[in-house]
Amino acid sequence: MDDQIRINLEAAAFRRLVQHLREKTDVQNIDLMNLAGFCRNCLSKWYMAAAEESGIEMDYDAAREIIYGMSYSDWKEKYQKEATQEQKDAYARSHPHE
Repeated sequence: MDDQIRINLEAAAFRRLVQHLREKTDVQNIDLMNLAGFCRNCLSKWYMAAAEESGIEMDYDAAREIIYGMSYSDWKEKYQKEATQEQKDAYARSHPHE
């Protein structure tokens, strides 16, 4: 497999992951962090860093809008729920350094 095909496949897989996360609005970021160690905000930061590495200026809000498919404030208003104590405890156990 040549590099361009690999890059195209990776990009397609990333787009599918982002679409999946946009559709799974019932999955909260804290759940993703607790289970996988990353969330939509992490993807936004990685996207912004990749843009900057390519010489493209991008702020965090713009990166989050790309990942969330809407402004972060709109997503929070529509879908974000208050974290339960159980979720917070799981986060504290899985991220003791924070």
